[in-house]
Amino acid sequence: MTQPTLKSVVLCADDYALNTPVSQGIVALALLGRLSATSVMVHSPTWAQDAVALRDVRDRLDVGLHLDWTSHFAKQAGFGAGLGRVMLRACMGGFDAQAARDEIERQLDAFETHWQAPPDHVDGHQHIQQFAGLREPLLEVLTRRYGTQAKRPWLRVSQVAQAGLKSQIISRMGALALQDWAEQHGWPAVAPLLGVYGFDGSLTDYAQHMQGWLRAVPQAEQPALIMCHPALSAQVDDDIGAARVREFAYLASDDFVQHLRDAHVRVVRASESFA
Repeated sequence: MTQPTLKSVVLCADDYALNTPVSQGIVALALLGRLSATSVMVHSPTWAQDAVALRDVRDRLDVGLHLDWTSHFAKQAGFGAGLGRVMLRACMGGFDAQAARDEIERQLDAFETHWQAPPDHVDGHQHIQQFAGLREPLLEVLTRRYGTQAKRPWLRVSQVAQAGLKSQIISRMGALALQDWAEQHGWPAVAPLLGVYGFDGSLTDYAQHMQGWLRAVPQAEQPALIMCHPALSAQVDDDIGAARVREFAYLASDDFVQHLRDAHVRVVRASESFA
């Protein structure tokens, strides 16, 4: 009997350096071989020290920039705003291109200073990497900094695989434009995006979500991407802290390994797939 062909997925833990439990949880899962990427919030005051722990697993996963315009770090730095305001500015043409380029450069510089290497990928906190007014400056900066390199940072295209209103909104906020640009310029990009849910429910509910996402991974030459947000423990100021703990518990479990097998899915690094 012919064995089913394995499908490939990048499992990316977002928000590295958000707080200590998040960073510790991501490193622990990387050591277990459960993740293949993580994205860093470089305006966090703990990024410099958290980069040290991440180096112990640098051969196990891709490490990239989680471009940020909406977190409390971005707001404290003076340029950020809530997601609703950022979306409105994107729709109304309210971003200053030079100011956006300068901030993107600062975040890439902060990443490289402490990681001591270019990012393996670039995505965005709450998908802002593809919003109009931020997408264009980002692509200009990436082209200038990395366009001539043999290994260029891959882009996450937040084109949500599940149908529905949220998928339509995210796509209209720039997913299709980012995908088109990547195809036209031969730039590595990963899509579709899975892992979207309301951060509610039980541990069993999250396991069922993951089983559905694994089944939805397409049979394709390049991998899809599932985002996750694990942490060892919940902090009181973290709105999704309880969900982070549930995600960590499931991803660290034998059930997750079995669900990968059942769905004929392997977790891969996108940088190696594109190489």
